[in-house]
Amino acid sequence: MLPATLLLLLNAALSVAQTRQSLSTGYVVSEQAPNPTFFTIPTASQLAISVALCSGTTDTPVPRFFVTNSSSDASPGSSGGDNVFEILLNQGHGNWSGAFPAGGVLGVEDAGQMPFEIGVSDGVPIHEVVLTPPLLGDTTATQALLFSPSFAWQTQQDPSYPNYTLPTANLSVPDAPSNPTNFTLVISPTSNALASMQQTACMLRAQKSSGTIANQSMWLRDASEWRTEYLVTGLAAKTNYTAYVIQSTYKVSGPIYFTTKSSTFSCPLVSRLPYCPSISYAMPLPPPPASQAMYDSTNLPESIVTPLLSSLTNFTTTLTTFACGRDFYSPLVSCADCQRAYRTWLCAISLPRCGDADSAPANAALLPSQAPDARNPAFPAGNTYTQLLPCLETCTATDRACPNFLGFRCPIPQFNAAQSYGVGYIDSGEEGVQGHGSTGAWGDNFGNVWCNSGQ
Repeated sequence: MLPATLLLLLNAALSVAQTRQSLSTGYVVSEQAPNPTFFTIPTASQLAISVALCSGTTDTPVPRFFVTNSSSDASPGSSGGDNVFEILLNQGHGNWSGAFPAGGVLGVEDAGQMPFEIGVSDGVPIHEVVLTPPLLGDTTATQALLFSPSFAWQTQQDPSYPNYTLPTANLSVPDAPSNPTNFTLVISPTSNALASMQQTACMLRAQKSSGTIANQSMWLRDASEWRTEYLVTGLAAKTNYTAYVIQSTYKVSGPIYFTTKSSTFSCPLVSRLPYCPSISYAMPLPPPPASQAMYDSTNLPESIVTPLLSSLTNFTTTLTTFACGRDFYSPLVSCADCQRAYRTWLCAISLPRCGDADSAPANAALLPSQAPDARNPAFPAGNTYTQLLPCLETCTATDRACPNFLGFRCPIPQFNAAQSYGVGYIDSGEEGVQGHGSTGAWGDNFGNVWCNSGQ
């Protein structure tokens, strides 16, 4: 029979062994300490260990995570030891990367009843905050149009001599990527204080999302960035919302904030126009056809589309009278750059954007308007609305990008530019002075939009 002291030591060793769970590369374990307390890490030349807290707020006590790469028999903790490193948490996330030549151990202290996830990867951490936030298109009283961060890019190849042929007016959308990133949209009234909770995917997945996703599809926005577009319905009028996008189950993008329009706002949303790939906002149109929640290229009236395409076609024809493929009017921009800038400007001025005086930020470039608008008489008559004027910079960008012989000119801020454009938001209202605008941008991640950039 073994001595009592040895039996106690064996029992202690077995107890420790039973509380250790093996971690595997490429997998995530979801646990709640204190059982198990330690996790063994496999041998590898380089691993990224990530943790994410799945409950609580950002100001509540949190567990502590310690990792060692000295051996798989160690017990890392706050008492220190050989090669013991603490994984510091920020808003519920933490990660540590390093070599594990002899394996390693992850130890957890003070977890209480806090659930958490652990991820092991031989590349970037599985749990991660995506720096690029979601993108807001626009809202109505009960709808919102949102976009995920870019997940793929479409290379724009400019034409070259001798076949210098510019894109047609009505762009063709290429086939969508065959392996798109998986995104999950989470929306909640800002009063629910999602931004004060742990900013992790497992925390957000547990929240009930507001509204109904009426349509979710991939869209080549700006003709270069593939994003997932969401049309959300069933929201409350004049309400502040917070939105996140969960990417690949464990990565978080956001938050952004937006406000729905007042209940009297009547302009419907318009998006998914190949000839104006950046357009995604409300326009002064009657309600879309029955059973359709918004306008797109399939139901936007031809009386609006045809003049726009004709203008772009005529402009392209005039532009290519210059020897674009052989001669250069600028060392910085080309005829293709000119056409792209003109397209953005033409879409912004031809497709008026509705604003809402009740929910717009202070000093936004709003103008009481009535269709048919002088810029585009094709819009149905009788619609009284508030127009968010185009940003003057959409015009000046075209002026800078295009050859002088076209005679493209923009109004001057000191005189009459503010009658038809939003002036002094991105650049200063003073002629030739840039970077001194009152906001420095046409919009922000809090849902404020000061002028229509054609985006």
